[in-house]
Amino acid sequence: MKKLENITVLKGDGIGPEVVNEAIKVMQACAQRFSLRFTFTEKLMGAVAIDATGSPLPDETLESCKAADAVLLGAIGDPRFDNDPTLKVRPEQGLLALRKGLGLFANIRPLKVFDSLRYLSVLKPEQLEGVDLIIYRELTGGIYFGKRETADDYATDECKYHAYEIERIAKLAFEKAQQRPRKTLCLIDKANVLDTSRLWRKVVQKMAVNYPDVKLDYLFVDNAAMQLILNPAQFDVILTSNMFGDIISDEASILGGSLGLLPSSSAGETARLYEPSHGSYPQATGKNIANPLATILSVEMMFRDFEYDEIADAIMGAVQHVIDNKILTPDLEKENPVGTSDVGDAVCQWILKEV
Repeated sequence: MKKLENITVLKGDGIGPEVVNEAIKVMQACAQRFSLRFTFTEKLMGAVAIDATGSPLPDETLESCKAADAVLLGAIGDPRFDNDPTLKVRPEQGLLALRKGLGLFANIRPLKVFDSLRYLSVLKPEQLEGVDLIIYRELTGGIYFGKRETADDYATDECKYHAYEIERIAKLAFEKAQQRPRKTLCLIDKANVLDTSRLWRKVVQKMAVNYPDVKLDYLFVDNAAMQLILNPAQFDVILTSNMFGDIISDEASILGGSLGLLPSSSAGETARLYEPSHGSYPQATGKNIANPLATILSVEMMFRDFEYDEIADAIMGAVQHVIDNKILTPDLEKENPVGTSDVGDAVCQWILKEV
């Protein structure tokens, strides 16, 4: 069991504070049940940080994150910054800087379809039978961090990868595949066109000999996007680059019926950050309608990573309980929805009732 006591909290923008508040409430219920103690240090990031300091990631926020055992993030983004291409400072720059500053090279997004919510998916319920996949997206390389040039009539974004950047995330993906029943890893790339993708294949193929129990498959990203809709159950562990992972993981998120169900973690050599996969959803801010389950499930991932498996199991059981009993926000329950805080309360009640 690893040390998990000091948590830096970045509530961020939009619905971020609301969903994070419920996740903290769940952590406090777990602390009560399992006799633990957590210290939460709140810092600014995103549009709220720009408003307060002029920077989307103030130095003191980054230093607090570096000193923490884990970081809990809500959501980043504000429509005020979306439609003005002349702005030099944007909330999302803080997120990229945080990933770089903490060395968070791997984004991990599990997708499990809850049986009682299959009817909400855009796919037919039978297509979702057995869907249980996890995506490993490289997070600090590729086109999002490459050299950029802009002029009046052209722009360039460089996509560059080094072998070591591929090796470190591929290692995590191979090791996760070894732990899962199907032991299958699918590399998603565009190796028929891109040299960077051919490097990904070369590196991953070389590493595969060290994991003889893992079956390695390949899909071009355009085909993978189609297969994710046609037959999502074929996927087990997915490994891919930064931009492709951004797109594929967002596509996968709709399979479960709501972005509000998809948690994520980001890993570096030592740092760990946990956040829901959804955005700041400014239209819902302050209305107590945002789904907190993705953030709560991100906390479940946190406890699992730090080897508090009993606590993680308790959270997962509580989430399953509220889903099965339709204690859900409007994105998942149209007829009799409850509020954001009601979902958090129900999760906490189940955790504490199980003592």
